[in-house]
Amino acid sequence: MPRPAKHSATSTAALESGTAPAQARLSTEAMGASGDRATLNRLNAAVGELKALAVQPLLQNAVNALRKDDHQAGAEWAIKALEQDERSGFGWYMLAIARELAGDFKGSITCYEAAIALLPDHAELANNLGRLAFRLGQPEVAERLFRHFLARFPDHPEGANNLACALRSQSRFEEAIDVLKPALTKDPRHPMVWNTLGTVMAEQGDPVNAQVFFDEALRQDAGFAKARYNRGNMRMAIGEIAAALADCDTALTQTTLESERQMMRLARSTILINLGRIGEGWDDYEARLHPQFTDCTQFLVERPRWEPGMDLTGKSLLVIGEQGLGDEILFANQLPDIVEALGPEGKLTLAVEPRLVSLFQRSFPQAEVGRHNTYSVEGRTVRAVQFLSGRMDEIDLWTPIGSALRQFRRSVDDFPVRDRYMIADPVRVAHWREVLKTAPGGKKVGLLWKSAIASAGRHRYFSPFEQWAPILATPGVCFVNLQYGDCSEEIEQARRDFGVEIWTPPGIDLKQDLDDLAALACALDLVVGFANATSNIAAACGAVCWLVSTPGAWPRVGTDRYPWYPQMRVFQPPAFRDWGPVMNEVAQALGEFAA
Repeated sequence: MPRPAKHSATSTAALESGTAPAQARLSTEAMGASGDRATLNRLNAAVGELKALAVQPLLQNAVNALRKDDHQAGAEWAIKALEQDERSGFGWYMLAIARELAGDFKGSITCYEAAIALLPDHAELANNLGRLAFRLGQPEVAERLFRHFLARFPDHPEGANNLACALRSQSRFEEAIDVLKPALTKDPRHPMVWNTLGTVMAEQGDPVNAQVFFDEALRQDAGFAKARYNRGNMRMAIGEIAAALADCDTALTQTTLESERQMMRLARSTILINLGRIGEGWDDYEARLHPQFTDCTQFLVERPRWEPGMDLTGKSLLVIGEQGLGDEILFANQLPDIVEALGPEGKLTLAVEPRLVSLFQRSFPQAEVGRHNTYSVEGRTVRAVQFLSGRMDEIDLWTPIGSALRQFRRSVDDFPVRDRYMIADPVRVAHWREVLKTAPGGKKVGLLWKSAIASAGRHRYFSPFEQWAPILATPGVCFVNLQYGDCSEEIEQARRDFGVEIWTPPGIDLKQDLDDLAALACALDLVVGFANATSNIAAACGAVCWLVSTPGAWPRVGTDRYPWYPQMRVFQPPAFRDWGPVMNEVAQALGEFAA
């Protein structure tokens, strides 16, 4: 029998995909995790009944190793058992658990499938396979497996919890709640079910009610690390930063699973940055690159990695953009400092999002700029730099752009006062100034009111469009649409309900033509809105920008402003989702600006 592939050093073992520090992920893992005590106790009992089989001692050794959290030894004993009897369902089951604990999800699924074929009456395997499908971003597949498990065990709280997780991941929130209610009615003592109910509330943008359910989960089990960590995320969202840190630190002491620890470290980085402990925050931000982190990006660069403190003078440095589009722009704030550190004899090479190549090349003419290439391989994000193919030996050192912040942005004082660090095309700026003359009269004000990212409750950081009414009522202003994506509904609503025409600039794709978008933003009198990729591009290029922030926005780095963009004016609501006062404040300021 061929040996299963060994666990790769870049594998991950936590649930849910990642984001930049802008948004901590919730701990929403389905129940019945492989390797938990209940599962291993059941396996131990089952293996104990196999005394007549020659492989029983090997299987027993595998169980014993897994009970000691030694997944490597568990895998080795399971493989020895399968080499003696490749039709041992329990051998495949234990190898599946060991592979999953090692982060080899694809190998684990193969082993679970073999175990299910050999142990058709062991319904728990369907539950485990469903969890893996959920973890790998396949909620529809997971839903089918969890429904199969529930059909066999209709009153099982794990089945209800796991099915609710799959439904929540498909934004079927009411269905998820309907699945959870009977489980809580039958027995309200399950902390994981309360925790999952809290995550459903959080995904709908309701951190206040979510916190109530996380509190109940902790009342049932004060040592429940996931619920404590989740409550910390909710406290962060509503601006209770110190309390969020206390929850996160306590949760870290209550969990030993490395995947969860790295998830929590990443959330902790956001909290620390928000408290003004910026250097510590960037240190913890390295959790995103830990091999056991859920969405750990594997960079295909076979050159030495630069670490803070290493001398860059005269070196050839490759900096690779990461996270979201807006984060690549935001983190580019440090590139002038990196150029200075390299000195006149050094060379900077930048790999950025394809739509940003021309903007970065103009802004940093001394650098070589090309696109990075991103793939999904076996559920993992892999990033390559193909434009350096055959020339990688020209690179002395490389770094993900976020990691360089550990050296160049450790305190608020490290943020220099610059009008801009990106340069829009001056020819296109002049073009757009001419085009804007054809728009209705008044100050030309660009509007941004939402994000194209709909996952992870991100909409809670953006007001409902109705709240823009006082701003749109400002006289002497021509509102210009800068919002990428489908926004026809809001434009029609502004026309129908507010009697306002939001002018759409002709001949530009606001999502794809980012270099031209930068020029358009610089040609406007003002850009107003929430934080998204466009607001970052506009501010980085020196456009006059007003930003409606939120209580837990980490880019303020513990201040009441955006040190990344000194010219940006920040407006904050008095409390989480209390949009009325801040929108009225923006409206008043806009009236003064227009006058």
